[in-house]
Amino acid sequence: MTDLISLDGTPAPRFAFGTMQFGGTADETASRTIFDACIDAGITHFDTANLYTGGASEEILGRLIAPMRERLIIATKIGYDAPDTVAALRAQFDTSRTRMGLDAVDVLYLHRFNPNLAMDAQIELLAELQSSGQTRYLALSNFAAWQVMKAQSIAQNLGTKIDVIQPMYSLVKRQAEVELLPMCASEGMLAATYSPLGGGLLTGKYAKGGTGRLSEDHRYAARYGLDWMHKAAEALPEIAREANMHPATLAVAWVAGHSSRPAPILSARSLEQLQPSLDALSYEMPTDLRAQLSTLTPTPAPATDRIEENG
Repeated sequence: MTDLISLDGTPAPRFAFGTMQFGGTADETASRTIFDACIDAGITHFDTANLYTGGASEEILGRLIAPMRERLIIATKIGYDAPDTVAALRAQFDTSRTRMGLDAVDVLYLHRFNPNLAMDAQIELLAELQSSGQTRYLALSNFAAWQVMKAQSIAQNLGTKIDVIQPMYSLVKRQAEVELLPMCASEGMLAATYSPLGGGLLTGKYAKGGTGRLSEDHRYAARYGLDWMHKAAEALPEIAREANMHPATLAVAWVAGHSSRPAPILSARSLEQLQPSLDALSYEMPTDLRAQLSTLTPTPAPATDRIEENG
């Protein structure tokens, strides 16, 4: 598996923090408090994107990382909403670097698969940025396994490789188990997985009438709208009480416990919201507890759909 190493030689830990809410639901003061708590907990891998909060996320992150840049892993993403040209991708990357005050980032993702722009051209751009020292690790977000391996073939022909992928993965979103996580284990890629709390569903707050992305954003409401997802979220707090843990701690630890050793990307709008996730950094989930939690949601069918082989 790819081990992310900072510029000063510090290995990145198993967990990362996503700054999607910096400059949005977390103002600069809250963002600094959250960032400092992550550093204190040992997190040195921070993830953002060109489009997060209209660029404010990158700007705030850039100010926060300046005093300790060389010990950190900084990741950003381009291409989610770019016109279908390589020039547009490059321009987004230049904008990201300017916002963060950086000559280079550590990890650069293509934010999504774009069927309207030749993959060869997109990977050639990443390879060029790597060879010129503007990024160190090549990465793909929201790609299917076949798309990743197609990109990997192109990258290898250029003398480089795809190091990191970023799929969604949680107790209520387990599709990555079918091909993506096995692919990472086989090919030595790091899976930096996002939304380990299922958009907040697995914190238990919605069962208590709480509000958040699922109640405020129709996309998240649709993503986590299936009845069995909510039933799992209702059952998780009872198991957490028996284990004397917060549901969010168990949800994050469940993700980290997959055999492919993914790096869960934590996120929060406040330190109070973040703390249960940070507690997962020091919690080694017992195998039997992970198995118990896994029974709360359907195990995805294998890629061959030979369900009898999934036992």
